[in-house]
Amino acid sequence: MTGYGRATVALGTQTLTVQVNSVNRKGLDLTMKLPEEWQPFESGIGEAVRKVALRGKVHVAVEVAGNRRASADWDEDAIIGVLDQLARLAAARGIPFDPTSDLLWQIASAQRTGNKLPADEATAVIFFKTLEEALRGFSAMRATEGQTLLTDFLARLEKLKAAAETIAVRAPLVTAVYREQLHQRLRQAGLELDVNDERVLKEVALFADRCDITEEITRLRSHYKQLSDLLCSKGEIGRKTEFILQEIGREIHTIGSKANDLAISQQVIEFKNELERVREQIANVE
Repeated sequence: MTGYGRATVALGTQTLTVQVNSVNRKGLDLTMKLPEEWQPFESGIGEAVRKVALRGKVHVAVEVAGNRRASADWDEDAIIGVLDQLARLAAARGIPFDPTSDLLWQIASAQRTGNKLPADEATAVIFFKTLEEALRGFSAMRATEGQTLLTDFLARLEKLKAAAETIAVRAPLVTAVYREQLHQRLRQAGLELDVNDERVLKEVALFADRCDITEEITRLRSHYKQLSDLLCSKGEIGRKTEFILQEIGREIHTIGSKANDLAISQQVIEFKNELERVREQIANVE
C-alpha cells in the first residue's frame, strides 16, 4: 500500500527531518538515505519499519539542514598533511600539482571539526523518536487506504458469492437439459429409442457424473467462510488471503471444465474476471 509520513525536530542549531514513503510491492523492499555518520542506525531503522510494514517498497530519507557550526575550528595540521600527501603522490607519478582555492576548500571542509554529525546515544534517542513520529503518520495513511481496499474487497467478494450461488442453482438443471438434447438428436437421426432405454439412461448417468460440481461448490462455500473469518482476525492477512483466492481460482477453473453448460460457462468467465480484480487488490494488503 502507499503511505507517507514526515516528522521534524531541532537538533542543536540544525533541523532533523525524517520522511517515510512507500509504494505497492508484494514483499518488503526497504531503502534508506541518511548521513554517512548515522550508518550505524540502519539496523534500528529496519527494525522500526518492519514493526509497521510487511509489504511495499519503503524508503526512509533522513536530512539534516541548518548551520553546522559556521565558526568551526580548522584542523590545519590535517589540511597540510593531506596537501603534502597529494603533492608527493603527484610527484611520484610525474603529474603537475598546483593546488587551487577550490581544492583547498574541499580539503578544509572535510577536515573541519564541526562538520560531522554526532552518532552518540543522545542523538540516537532524538533520531528514533522522530522516526517513530514519521512512522505513525505513515501507518495512519496506509490504514486509511487499507480500509478503502477492504470495503472494495468485501463488495467484490459478495459478487463472487452471488456468482457461485447462481452456478449452484443452475447445476442441477444441466443433466435434464442434456437428456432432452440427447433425445432430440436421436429423433433427428431417426432412432426412436424409449426414454427408459438402458443405453440412454447409461449415457445420461455418465454425463451427470462428469458434470457434477457438487464438491467444487461445497469447497467454494468453505473458502468464502475462511475468508470471512480471516478478514475479522487481527495481524497479517495478505498472504493467507492470496492462498485462499488461489484455491478459489482452482475450484472455479474445475467448474468451468466440468460443467458443459453455456450458462455456467458465462458465469465462470465473469467469476474469473472479478476474481482477478480481487487478487490484484489483495496483493497490496498486509
